[in-house]
Amino acid sequence: MESTQVIVAGAGPVGTVAALRLANLGYKVILCEAGANCAVDLRASTFHPPTLEMLDELGIADTLIEKGLKAPIYHFRERASGDVVEFDLSELEGEEKYPFRLQCEQHVLSNMIAEKLAEHPNAQVKFNHRVVHFAQSDEGVEVALEGPFAVEKIKGKYLIAADGGNSIIRKWLGVEFEGFTYPEKFLTLSTKVELKDYIDNLAYVSYVSDPKEWMVLLRVPSVWRILVPADESQSDDYLLSDDKKNQVFNDLIGRTDVETEHRTIYRVHQRVAKKFNHGRVALVGDACHMNNPLGGFGMNSGIHDAWNLCHKIEQNLTHGHDDERFAMYDRQRRPVTHSFIQAQTMQNKKMLEHNPEENHGLRLQEMKDFRDDPVKRKAFLRKQAMFTSLELERSIK
Repeated sequence: MESTQVIVAGAGPVGTVAALRLANLGYKVILCEAGANCAVDLRASTFHPPTLEMLDELGIADTLIEKGLKAPIYHFRERASGDVVEFDLSELEGEEKYPFRLQCEQHVLSNMIAEKLAEHPNAQVKFNHRVVHFAQSDEGVEVALEGPFAVEKIKGKYLIAADGGNSIIRKWLGVEFEGFTYPEKFLTLSTKVELKDYIDNLAYVSYVSDPKEWMVLLRVPSVWRILVPADESQSDDYLLSDDKKNQVFNDLIGRTDVETEHRTIYRVHQRVAKKFNHGRVALVGDACHMNNPLGGFGMNSGIHDAWNLCHKIEQNLTHGHDDERFAMYDRQRRPVTHSFIQAQTMQNKKMLEHNPEENHGLRLQEMKDFRDDPVKRKAFLRKQAMFTSLELERSIK
């Protein structure tokens, strides 16, 4: 039976970061992925400043920055009035190494790391290998992988479940995934049409409030991405049709002859696993928490999970296994998920919905107060950039 020290399930950005972090620390890692490669997922495209610091420690931040777009400025916009509330992370210049968001598709990071892992002396990458069973003891974990031709078994000291929102590992553990699914669907359209030619003063990251159809406009190197909500009664066929595409772009820029590169429908969840640590198995990323994409916190918080967990695994592999270290991972990351990631994404959504019952006017005024007060603005910038959530994590012992 093949053996290693850590098995990581899932080759998305969270799983690949965890695998490279441990391999760089000198530990043997096997990264397994059910798919044939790192899937092209269009949902996540924002890297926040603390995440870039972590990637810099892995030696890959500069390469990723070269492939992406720096976005220090982001906007909260009122669609009807054209009113813009602007925030600029450049204000953190001199305090933080990366005073900007980076706009780049998550699969660029995953593929970049997978290539490094394939050549790393401490790592193996097994695509087309799906976790179908695992069992753990006081000594470690035994994992069964379904490969193209046979079921393989691997022994390891730890198993990291980075296998996404439908995590089979979480389900086998019997962990409750508490929360809810939004009734509406989310539709993402991407186009090479330059939206800045039609919308004045458009930031690469723009959250657009509107009582009829709010939206998020995000620029990545190759395209503009437009995210809009859609009533669940509308069929997928309609949402992916030219009629819907034409309606969105006609309302946005007055054109219907826009070509799209992608049209994708998502169901969006706000859910948190009741426990992140389970003996020698730990959940990270979407496997233990899911949230709406407003703020770009999902992928980043998953990478922050992995960073925290890898430190605990390093201590255990160095000094001997201690359940308390994994319990600390849960104590530190789960409260952050509840008090910051979940709360902030839900608040951002309410801001965009323009719903009178949610006191939209008061929320807009609060945003302007943040912008106009230097102390409040700095605190808001740090919170939205996820420095505050990491400070909370580190304060928990």
